[in-house]
Amino acid sequence: MMEWLRYGAQHYPNRKCINEYTYNDIYRGVLHVARNLLPLDASRVAILSDNSATMAMYVLAAMLVHKEVLLLNVHLKPKEIENQLDQLGVTTVLHSKERRNQLSHFVDSKASNSIVTIEFEALEDILSDLAVEDSFDWVFVDTDIAAIMNTSATTGQFKSVPLRWGQIKAHVQASQEVLGKTEQDNWLMVLPLFHVSGLSILMRSLYNGTAVTILPKYDEGQVLKLIETEQINMMSLVPTILTQLEPHITHHALRVILLGGEFIPMALIEACEKKSLPIYKTYGMTETFSQSVTFSILDYPHKRESVGKPLPGMQVRIDNPDTDGVGEIHLTGPMVMTGYINKETIDGDFNTDDIGYIDEEGFVYILNRRKDLIISGGENIYPKELEDLVYTLTSVKECAVVPVPDAKWGQVPALFVAFQDGKSLPPEDIIVFMKDSLAKYKIPKYVKVLTALPRNGTGKILRNELKL
Repeated sequence: MMEWLRYGAQHYPNRKCINEYTYNDIYRGVLHVARNLLPLDASRVAILSDNSATMAMYVLAAMLVHKEVLLLNVHLKPKEIENQLDQLGVTTVLHSKERRNQLSHFVDSKASNSIVTIEFEALEDILSDLAVEDSFDWVFVDTDIAAIMNTSATTGQFKSVPLRWGQIKAHVQASQEVLGKTEQDNWLMVLPLFHVSGLSILMRSLYNGTAVTILPKYDEGQVLKLIETEQINMMSLVPTILTQLEPHITHHALRVILLGGEFIPMALIEACEKKSLPIYKTYGMTETFSQSVTFSILDYPHKRESVGKPLPGMQVRIDNPDTDGVGEIHLTGPMVMTGYINKETIDGDFNTDDIGYIDEEGFVYILNRRKDLIISGGENIYPKELEDLVYTLTSVKECAVVPVPDAKWGQVPALFVAFQDGKSLPPEDIIVFMKDSLAKYKIPKYVKVLTALPRNGTGKILRNELKL
């Protein structure tokens, strides 16, 4: 954001910024909200809202008055929200009208009198203020915290990632180098703004001086209409969403589909290649302000199994490689955080807890999350290898392989699978199919058929909730 929004209002005021609102509209709206937030003496504020242009303005306005903005996951229970606010010393929550009930706990509870909740103003009231003056300090220091995101909140144990201005600036510049930009760019945001994938879309677009289309939530019909009428030409999606969407895409002018967040089934890649859908595989995390490794599959089809090359300024290193060059993936660069809040500073590079390798041309391959690795009788089993194979069965909608304890082998793989409507396969047929391609120790000892796999708000499979 830094100077990017003000620059846009001065140099291309009538260009679309968010939805139907121009850079001048959003600039004025942000100034109006920022003026109302100035009296808050807290150095940190939290925001709880579903995606909207109003939420985007509140996020930017809180940043403009130099608050550290904690973005709360809307799927959290009141007790989880209270825990996060408490651990980070946040006493003010800005929220949408729709999320009021989620915070009634604080309003009604005598124990929570110290929490102040402030509801968003109506959008028309924000934008009707034509007289607001700009007397704000638009200078942001690279080491200052712009936003805070808590990771792994769904497990109860969370770590707080500080996203600093220097990280954001380094990321948007490097991302533009790799993805390019045109004045017609309009980036669809269906992934949550409280998640790094959503916030990074907003920041990249402000830096590029281009447009964002924000939807409150994923709506397949609406997304297809935006694609087919060529109103958007860029999207960030997770594979689950694209798997459902791809069969219905008949006409498009898409320039970029940034695809990441979980492993991507090869069948999906191949289906997209047939339609020349511009898939950019991406690998990143909250700690690196989203994408840190990216490439275009259409440009490098022979590298489709990789996640690409590091963005400019980023370095990927394999730590403790085995004889095949496989080891822990470590990242270094200006987009990498300096350490979790209230934890020790990261000295040197960041251990992603992912396992993979780099080929001779510098392309990075992810084999698995280290925590998802299954060690059975001393043998390493990578769930992704098994899942990729199961996804080649056309009747499979989604699947995941997780470890279960075993008295003899320590751990054995268990497969959880959901099928397309009316196309279920018996578990024993899946096992027979897998035996043709995999060593005996890799074959799942259990297969459980579900109607759907549990997922979090961004579409990631919640492996820890898969139980036999």
